[in-house]
Amino acid sequence: MLSDANATLLARLGFAARGLVYLLIGWFAIDAALRGGQTADNQGAIASLADEPYGPVLLGVMAAGLLGYAVWRLTEAAAAPQAAGKGAHGKGKGGMKRVAQAVSGITHLLLAWTAAKLAFRPAGGSGGSAPGDASARDWTALLLDQPLGRVLVGAVALGLLVAAVQQAKKAWTGDFVRELAGGVPLPGYVCTMGRLGYAARAVVFVILAGFFAVAAWQSQASEAGGMGAALGTLQAQPGGKWLLAAIGIGLALFGAYSFVEARFRRIHVDLPG
Repeated sequence: MLSDANATLLARLGFAARGLVYLLIGWFAIDAALRGGQTADNQGAIASLADEPYGPVLLGVMAAGLLGYAVWRLTEAAAAPQAAGKGAHGKGKGGMKRVAQAVSGITHLLLAWTAAKLAFRPAGGSGGSAPGDASARDWTALLLDQPLGRVLVGAVALGLLVAAVQQAKKAWTGDFVRELAGGVPLPGYVCTMGRLGYAARAVVFVILAGFFAVAAWQSQASEAGGMGAALGTLQAQPGGKWLLAAIGIGLALFGAYSFVEARFRRIHVDLPG
């Protein structure tokens, strides 16, 4: 049975894996802005490691870390030790936080599955140029086929917009540093890295919310898209080269801050006995 200590170790490895993914996303975005390369989403960033030396080993470690991070997030959503609040206002905020933790857990579970599949993929096999975009459209099509499908897709758009607001709030207030272990000297640039990273994520989430809102309004799954499409949209704007470079730097800084979290984040694990 997985112990609390092992679960904590996996969660920390998950922060490091998330950091590597965002560093790669940021690198591809900067490269696309400056040299006309191709942007990548989180699944595409993971896929880029498959054919590198020791790629399958690295992907296997990433899969374990992302799985650990997903389990930790889902455990938080179920137990919510950090989300407990007093009064109706506290309960409302706690409920929103639990939903966000559950969505984060499911997202990283899918990323762990992607990394695991690629780790065992035959050498030379290839994935799509933007697997996250295709996945987003597939899931949107599935939702649209359900009763009240447009409402469900609209709810996804609303959830992404709420997430964007939360990311922007963290960027503005810098209160995310409270999640790091107390008593650790924190250089000012670490908070700046996190703020710029959360701001970049807020911009991406707003664009993603727009994709799903249009998909719901037009009842067209083809209007949905993932992070790769969001970055491509930035690139297509007037001055898009500089917009994409700025967001790429922000996402890379979020990756760097994730490594700080891997070392110093307070991690609460409450596994069932």
